[in-house]
Amino acid sequence: MTEDADRHRDKMAKRKAVQDAEVASKTVEKGLLMVHTGAGKGKSTAAFGLALRMLGRGRRVGVVQFIKGAWSTGERPLLEAMPGLEWHSMGEGFTWETQDRERDVAACRRAWDKAMALKSQEGLGMLVLDELCIALRYDYLPLQEVIDGLTDRPPMLHVVVTGRNAPPALMEAADLVTEMLPRKHHFAAGVKAQEGIEF
Repeated sequence: MTEDADRHRDKMAKRKAVQDAEVASKTVEKGLLMVHTGAGKGKSTAAFGLALRMLGRGRRVGVVQFIKGAWSTGERPLLEAMPGLEWHSMGEGFTWETQDRERDVAACRRAWDKAMALKSQEGLGMLVLDELCIALRYDYLPLQEVIDGLTDRPPMLHVVVTGRNAPPALMEAADLVTEMLPRKHHFAAGVKAQEGIEF
């Protein structure tokens, strides 16, 4: 074995010991409140990836889509067909499409009520609340009611909230916040939304 290989093996052995000690020090297991926010692409996609992971572990998943609903996305028919997943698209389209605040508020209220009903279902492993942050941004739902509803959940229920402009109070209540940053986007270069990528 060469000197470089010996040095690398020793370095990785030390790194492994540090990593193993760090992992062993974590003893809490609980349902997480996760927020995917930011102006970048991939918030919902990441949430649906978590839903697939949960389904792969034999746990049930509920999805409630706020705002979205009229738009057909590629992942929806596949996920809806999976055993253990319950999907509800409750929105009427993006806010600039509906242009009717009263209807948007009513749709968000129905979606929130559905989310709270799913939350109390026994054995649900994960609840994905897609674009809930948009409903909060436009004050379609009272922020404190939402935070109270999300924090008062079964101990092992994981909740994933997506959407741009997550309110600071929601991020503070969350266990994990991931912010997607738009470093570069093909849309700015004139490339239109495409099947399999944007929807």
